[in-house]
Order: sequence, then structure tokens, then C-alpha cells
Amino acid sequence: MRVQSINRGTLAALAVALAAALGGCATNVTSRQLAVDEQPVVIGSAARRNHTPLEPAFACLAQALRDKQFPQFGVAVGDVKDYTGKYSQNEGSTITQGGALMIYSALGKLGDVIQLQERFDTRIAELELAYTDRRQLGDGRTHNIEQGKPAVPWVPYFGGSILRSNYYIVGGVTELNYNIASGGVEVAVNNVGFKGRTFTMNIGVDLRIVDTRTLVIAKTVSLQKQIIGQEVGAGVYRFFGSDLVDINVGNKSQEPLQLGVRTTIEHGVIELIGAIAGVDGDRCLSNAVDVYRAGAASTSFAKPAPQPAAQEPTGQPAMPLPGAPAASNGNGHGNGTKANGIPAATVMPAAIPEPASVGLQPQNSLATAQGAPQLVMFEFGSSSISPEAMSVIDKLANDAAQGKPVTFQIIARDTEVWPPMQRRELTNQRIKAVTDVFVRKQIQESRIGVTWMAAPTDSAITRAGAGYQLIATMVIGR
Repeated sequence: MRVQSINRGTLAALAVALAAALGGCATNVTSRQLAVDEQPVVIGSAARRNHTPLEPAFACLAQALRDKQFPQFGVAVGDVKDYTGKYSQNEGSTITQGGALMIYSALGKLGDVIQLQERFDTRIAELELAYTDRRQLGDGRTHNIEQGKPAVPWVPYFGGSILRSNYYIVGGVTELNYNIASGGVEVAVNNVGFKGRTFTMNIGVDLRIVDTRTLVIAKTVSLQKQIIGQEVGAGVYRFFGSDLVDINVGNKSQEPLQLGVRTTIEHGVIELIGAIAGVDGDRCLSNAVDVYRAGAASTSFAKPAPQPAAQEPTGQPAMPLPGAPAASNGNGHGNGTKANGIPAATVMPAAIPEPASVGLQPQNSLATAQGAPQLVMFEFGSSSISPEAMSVIDKLANDAAQGKPVTFQIIARDTEVWPPMQRRELTNQRIKAVTDVFVRKQIQESRIGVTWMAAPTDSAITRAGAGYQLIATMVIGR
């Protein structure tokens, strides 16, 4: 049969068949009407855990740390930025801006062998600490602060509730290279043809883990991963008699770019934590890759073979935690210590118990530790002596009357931000108000002096704890 003799019915049937074939290439999509007055909406797959090919490596590393009885240590995460600078006006940033969140999730896969500590977004915690310091935060209960005095509705703060970190991880995505390799074929005869194409791009990640106390970089990693994509298609563009037929069928797929970033970051996290603990992270990584390439569906991983007792694990030597004492005998194990000379007592608690109020003075009662300056607080924009400040001045006056040298600080809310000259005027008024009270209490004015106050040209505030700023430091001499 010649092409010119194809009738319109046959062309219509051909078009319908090709359209059906094209529809079969697409994923089956279902719709559901969620309310009687709404249009049906497309219902896709259910949410699930975001598994990656390196899940078995995290299980392997966590088990290796347990086998080694390595003490639990605190890890925080800093800002992990996109440094590639690649941006699309229509689609925004090409690379995810959530690198730090990916590291937090990766560290969470290690379970209880490390202690994750928040340092990336502490705004809520800092705000509540400020409320606590101002006696504004409550928990629906009353608390006995001092014996013989009524219970108070505000939460007392005894200090030390925030645990320090031992290490923190920072870095960024530093490379995004488009089309580092591509290839394909396209063939057409009489406007009937086929095409196939593959392309490869890559991303690069640079991470480091830092000793929080000394800011010494303990380990760096620089990793890259290639992202693969492919495209196939077939098309017909011909005249059949006086009718033009234009049909195209194809498929395009690419490895998810952001999943590639996540996997590369996870690889770096395993190397960094393994280096700190002296565990061979490369072995866990290679085993996980083997499992992935073999097509294993399970994300579990067998317990790694224990290292011989007389040998150090392969890879980098273990790095002791900051402040950990050395072993007390020649074989690296002293009395009451674990491997690497790190005592069991250095393991950080899983939870912080509520402090007992008996015998303790909360920090937000405005009493200070022995030898530390007393605090005289002024309310916002005021130079009047409050009853709370007067009780502190009474104690200071009693000490001064006994001939004791006295040091105290004048503080105010950190929300006070005045022009320099206005701030200096208010500071002088507050100093005079305090001095006048001491003079009325029979303290000679010549004994009272100012050792520090902000210069008129200093536009910054000097913080004095959460929610406060230092206005001046004063002394009463002998």
C-alpha cells in the first residue's frame, strides 16, 4: 500500500494508537475528591523516610563505635552554604540551601553514639533564656526560691543547663559543573526518526570538623559526585496525502540533583566522625556501596567484625575528646577508663535533671557568686531606684559601712539603644541616683567612684548576661 492511499480513518486510528502508547509511558495518576464542593485533586505516593544508599554505612559506623566503647561526645552543626553561585531567575537556587539540615539528619542516623546539640537556630532558646532571666517565664507551677519567702510563679535558672559541644561541622557545596560529558545519537529518515542522549554533571562538597574548645580543625574532606541523566525519543513528522501527522514519544530521566548533594554530604559526615573516633569509616562506606550496587533492598547492615584487641583500628588514630586525661598505664587503659584513655565519667548524660533548689541560689534572683560584682538594675529608660535595686544597694551599703571594698555594676535592658549623647546623659543620671542613695546611708561620696562606663563614641552595647547590657562599673573604696 502506498502512503498516498492511506485514508483519514486510518490516520485517525494511528494517531489514537500512538496517543495510547504515549499515555502508557506515563505514571498512572489517580484523583480524589476530598470535599463535595471541591474539584478532584491528584493523589500521589505517600510520604516515607528519605532513605539514601549510605544507610547501611551509618549502621556500620554506629555499631563500630559501640564495639569500641567510645564515649558519647557532643556534635553541633554550623552553617553549610551553597557556594556555587548558580542561580536561575525562573527556578531560584540550583543547589539546595539546606546543607546544614542534611548534616543534622545524617548525624541523627548514628543514634545514641553521639549527642546532637543545636547551634544552627537557637533563637527560641535564647529568647526563653532571656525571659527566664527577666523572671517572665513560667511553667504553670510555683517554685520555692528561698526559705521563709513566698513561692514565685517564674522559673528559676540555676545555670549550666546548656551542654557544651565537643566538635562542630561546617563547610559547603563548592562545585556544580554542568555537562562534563555527554553523548548520543539521532537518526531520521523521511522525517521518521529516533534519538537517544546521555549527559553527566557533577557536584562537589567540602566539609570540616572543628574542635569547639580550641578551634583546631580535626579533619577535612573534599568529595564529588557525578549526576547521570538520559533522554530517549521517537517521532513522526510527515504528510499523508493532504494531512500532516506530527507525533513525538519520548522519556527523560535524571538522578535527583539534591539527593546527590545529600548522599555526598552523608559520605563526608561518615568520614569526619570516623576520624574523630578512630574508626575505619572507609570500610563501612565500601561495604554500603557494594550492597547498593548489588541491588539489596534492605537498609540494615550486619554487625562489623570486631578489631583485634591488640591493634588500633585502621584509618586515622583516635583523637581524644577535649579535656580527656591520658591513660594511666602503659597499655592505654587505666583504672576506671575506657579505650584511648578517656574515662567513662566523660560520657555526657542523655538528659539533664532538674536542679534541686535546696542550697542553691538561682542566677535570675540578681544575687551573684562570691567575689563577683553585685548588680544594680534599672528599668527601661528610667533613672529611678526600684525596690529590687534598693535591696542590692542596702547590702552593698552594709558591706561598705564595715570598711569592706565593694564593686558593683549598673545594668539595664539590652533593648535600650540610645544615641551616644542621650545614653551618656542617662548613664550620668543613674550613677548620680545610686551615689545619692549611698550618701543618704552615710557612705562618704569621696569613697564612691566609677571604674568603667561606655565612651560617647561607642555605638555598641556591652552585654551583661541574657537580656541585659552593662551601663557602668562602680566601686566603694575603704
